[in-house]
Amino acid sequence: MSEPSAAAPVPVEERLFSLVLALLATEQGLTKSEILSTVQGYRQRYSQFGDNASLDRQFERDKDDIRELGIPLETLEQPGDPGNNQSLRYRIPKGEYDLPSDITFSPTEIALLSLAATVWRQGSLSAESQRAMLKLNSLGIESDEPVIGYAPRVRIRESAFDPLRIALDKHAIVKFAYLKPGEATGRTRTVAPLALVQHHGRWHLSAHDIEVDDNRTFLLSRIVGPVTTTTKTWMPPEPSGHAERSLRELDALWESQVAEIRVEPGTDAATRLSKRAQPTSNAAHENELRLNYTDVDILADELASYGPEVLVLTPERLRAAVLLRHRTTVERHRNTETQPGGGTTRG
Repeated sequence: MSEPSAAAPVPVEERLFSLVLALLATEQGLTKSEILSTVQGYRQRYSQFGDNASLDRQFERDKDDIRELGIPLETLEQPGDPGNNQSLRYRIPKGEYDLPSDITFSPTEIALLSLAATVWRQGSLSAESQRAMLKLNSLGIESDEPVIGYAPRVRIRESAFDPLRIALDKHAIVKFAYLKPGEATGRTRTVAPLALVQHHGRWHLSAHDIEVDDNRTFLLSRIVGPVTTTTKTWMPPEPSGHAERSLRELDALWESQVAEIRVEPGTDAATRLSKRAQPTSNAAHENELRLNYTDVDILADELASYGPEVLVLTPERLRAAVLLRHRTTVERHRNTETQPGGGTTRG
């Protein structure tokens, strides 16, 4: 019989679940070498006298994943050996991880929560669904299995998400064509992915742009064509915190950019936009709204889609962008009417 190391890799959710169980089962904690050599998902690749650098990096990422789940992972220093990373011990204090005594889930409730997580299984958010399933499974409550069989499948729109997520796990450098507003064709960008974040309903890639040697944020919907994963890798100077930094920057941009618009009362624009907007301080115009935004062209696309129901007051850049879209629409209709076979029937 062959050694387990020759078998297929252990799924990430199984490895994380095994790590959580191991850290819950110890009072004094486990060292990194003890974890890598004994826990399912690590021990299959562990070499007692060889190079375990890639396995060590995997453990660092797994620690971040566990903490993102809300699991209180503690790092303990040895009293007689402070500052020595090799002697650090890791544990999950069971008392802090247990649910509060006044919160319980029935088997049916666990089944419904599991159903929500498995909606994304095999989809573009499979990594996040695996983390959610780990959190539910760690509660130790059996679910009503028949409910799970009715889980639908949902995928996000951007096809770039999956290859970028895989490259992110491997620290692989990728190439893709990125189309900025106003450009006719996309320009090839070579980047090292740092984090994938969702901000106000849109996915962004935080990455290190190799050509300019600086960090940049890319909107996934502007990636055109396939994402090519290269054989080169790049390790960031800071091992973590990239998602938080990217979200802080996007939040700051969103807060700093405000558009003032006027909507026709009782219209679709008034109903939809007022849900996420704030009234202006001008009491004389109750139909004026303030909208925060991160991308002027995305907001211009949306506002132009409402036609005459929306009037942009400020900023001038947004007003010009919306007017340009209206003029382009009119011009396209005129061209259609003048083409053979494309004219409208007139009575």
